[in-house]
Amino acid sequence: MNHPEQMNKTMNTSLSGLTAPLLQQVIDAWTELKTQQPLVHIMTNGVANNYVANILLAAGASPAMIDNPFEAESFASIASAINLNLGTPTSEQMQAMLIAAQTAQRLDKIWVLDPVGYGPILKWRSEMVDTLLQFNPAVIRGNASEIGALAGNQIQSKGVDSTVSSASVYRQAQPLLEHATCIAISGESDFILSKELNSVIQINGGSYLQPKITASGCALGALTAAYCAVSNNITAGTVAAHIHFAIAGKKAYERAKTVGSFNVAFLDEIYTLDAEDFQQYSDFNILPL
Repeated sequence: MNHPEQMNKTMNTSLSGLTAPLLQQVIDAWTELKTQQPLVHIMTNGVANNYVANILLAAGASPAMIDNPFEAESFASIASAINLNLGTPTSEQMQAMLIAAQTAQRLDKIWVLDPVGYGPILKWRSEMVDTLLQFNPAVIRGNASEIGALAGNQIQSKGVDSTVSSASVYRQAQPLLEHATCIAISGESDFILSKELNSVIQINGGSYLQPKITASGCALGALTAAYCAVSNNITAGTVAAHIHFAIAGKKAYERAKTVGSFNVAFLDEIYTLDAEDFQQYSDFNILPL
């Protein structure tokens, strides 16, 4: 029998063999995003609408901010993917989200859940998140505080901002794979738990200035939906969106060191990123779940 350290080494060696194929799937997803320009049905918060739409347009997708219950079913039916973000919910938007999630499940469409502010303080929205989980999102994406609380670990958060690291939470988030194919936790490094690969993908890069841009996390959730709509599998789509953000953040910071100029540079990098950038700048590891 192998010693434990030998078993870990064998496991890590085996997982490292998945890196090159996953990177190729990521590049393929980027190519398909540019080619197909998927229509993404987005319900996000009022603070984020404009920025989220601009990020998706820059990346090559087509955003539509339809968030009323009277049009939710018909539009969800024609969209390539759906992104539901609980940032600043209204009563009508809550109704629309429920309809969209039900429609997505019925039609087997990709949808991404962003449980912004989940926790005991914001009970109304948190109860809606619990309800939405019944309709099996493809991806649950949030910061460490949100994902930790959703997984049943009562972590204190500062409003909708995270107060803990993604690295400290990702192992606690495994029970959420009962509801989704991937769990994506954003932070200094992003961690993506994959049911398909039975592993965790750690994505490095980006810049410390990204959290200082309003709605950057919301935009990442929407971009994840866009990528998943055109990818061969949910994991590749989720990883592609997060690597796209990480590379754009890293390159933007190389030429812009203050928040305002970084914001503009980041949007430019989202737009100009290409397959060569994915090959050169992708920084990720595949870890055992």
